[in-house]
Amino acid sequence: MDEKLFEQYAHLGLIKSVDKPIEGMDSAQKAHLNRRGNELFNLGKIDTARRIFQTTGYSDGLIRIGEKYLENGNPVDALKMFELAHDKNRCTLLVEKAAFAIRKLLEEEESNE
Repeated sequence: MDEKLFEQYAHLGLIKSVDKPIEGMDSAQKAHLNRRGNELFNLGKIDTARRIFQTTGYSDGLIRIGEKYLENGNPVDALKMFELAHDKNRCTLLVEKAAFAIRKLLEEEESNE
């Protein structure tokens, strides 16, 4: 794939190539932050919990955030969370659903012409 294709859209903030957890954080710090992230998630403070889970790389938390995004009708944000959590199955499922929807739209457009 031609990476230059994506460079022309980088200023729009649509494509992010890296979103890695902070390195050098010890396991006690991560555990403390993850517990706090879980508390915030349970209180409905999803965005703050997401930021914590992204910082620590807590995949279970990222998956729960992704599921919440799906419930709220934000599949693109959900896909990002699943990708950050390295959940290939959920990513594949969302991409297949998107491809199916696009295919249906194209078929409808062709039939209307």
